[in-house]
Amino acid sequence: MDDTQLISSLQQQSESAFRELVATYQDRVYNTCLGLVQNEEDAEECAQDVFIEVYRSINKFRGDAKLSTWVYRIATTKSLELIRKQKRQKRFAFLRSLTAKEGEELPVSNFEHPGLALEQKENAQVLFKAIEQLPDSQRVAFTLHKVEGLPYQEICEIMDTSLSSIESLMFRARKNLQKTLRNYYEKNFKS
Repeated sequence: MDDTQLISSLQQQSESAFRELVATYQDRVYNTCLGLVQNEEDAEECAQDVFIEVYRSINKFRGDAKLSTWVYRIATTKSLELIRKQKRQKRFAFLRSLTAKEGEELPVSNFEHPGLALEQKENAQVLFKAIEQLPDSQRVAFTLHKVEGLPYQEICEIMDTSLSSIESLMFRARKNLQKTLRNYYEKNFKS
C-alpha cells in the first residue's frame, strides 16, 4: 500500500491500515524517540503516544509533506514534550531535595543505547549525556541527522525550517558537543 492509500485507509479508521502504519514506522519512531529521550521505557511510551496521535489526527494531515516527515515531526514533538515534563519534575525534585534529609541524592542519568557494543557503552553514555545538554532544536537536528541518518532536507521538513537553519543548528550542535566532550575528557583524563 502506498502512502496515499495508507492515508486514505487511516482516515476511514481501518485497523489493518493502522497495523501497517505501525509496522512500517515503529522502528524509526522508537529510535527517534530513544535518541531524544534517552530512556528505553520513555521511548516506548513516547512511540505509543506518537501512533495514537497519528491515528487521532490523520484527518488533519494536509499532505504538504510526506507521511514519514509528518510522523517524524510528531515523534520529535512528543519526545520534546516528555523531556520538558521531566525537566519540570527534576526542578521540583531539586527544590524538594533542598529540604531533604542529609545524604539523599538526585537520580543520575545512566542512559545506555541498546545498539552499542559493550566496550563502547561508557563512551556512549558520555556522548548521550552531552547530547542531552544541547538546546532542544540542536538536539533534534543532531539526533535526526547523526542517529537516524536523515538528510538535511528531510530534517528541514520535519522541523519546518530552512536548510540554512539546519546547517546552523548542526554547526552549533557540533561545537557545543566538542566543547562539552573536551571539558569532560580534560577533567577526567588529564595526566
